Amino acid sequence: MKITFLGHATLLIKTTTSTILIDPFISGNELAAGKIDLNDLKPDFILLTHAHQDHVLDVELIAKNSGATIVSNYEIATYYANKGFTTHPMNHGGSWNFNFGKLKYVNAIHTSSFADGTYGGQPGGFILSADEKHIYIAGDTALHMDMKLIPYTYELDLAILPIGDNFTMGIEDAIFASDFVECDTVLGYHYDTFGFIKIDHEAAKKQFSTADKKLYLLEIGKSILI
Repeated sequence: MKITFLGHATLLIKTTTSTILIDPFISGNELAAGKIDLNDLKPDFILLTHAHQDHVLDVELIAKNSGATIVSNYEIATYYANKGFTTHPMNHGGSWNFNFGKLKYVNAIHTSSFADGTYGGQPGGFILSADEKHIYIAGDTALHMDMKLIPYTYELDLAILPIGDNFTMGIEDAIFASDFVECDTVLGYHYDTFGFIKIDHEAAKKQFSTADKKLYLLEIGKSILI
């Protein structure tokens, strides 16, 4: 499985059968300017953790160009279905077997509304099971005790956690989250995009290393294989 960081909280995941895009926010991200071409993105699925603009800005353009199925909570899926897009609604605790593998929609503590004020349902994250790997995509979230439920049913290969602080967990809480989900390999995201969430990369890596954990901070457009 190949995971490419497209900036902020946007990820492109390629499995043996499908291409999955997470929370597309590219055209509004100055750090991604000139590095990512929206027209090159042809996902089969678009996963949305919540409705904030810095997670859904480019959904409609990409879905129109690709015909991707939008997967999110019931309210977000309905919002896009009413615009004529193909969607698959989910809700907390539910799972579904897609052609690439299995998705489970799990809890997150945050808020969720579209830029026009439309209610975006309750925020969430995903556990993606594909190619015999299990990945936790936390979405925008605070540290919460429900994370401790994940290891009861999943042995994670990677935890993708927000680390920018202010709007989500920061470094310290992300380390606790790694303990909660029992996964010492972490891909950080939701950092550096704007002033409130800028981080010291070397200090962050050192804090994880001191806790005997590996933190990946990818440059935009770079990938890891798991």
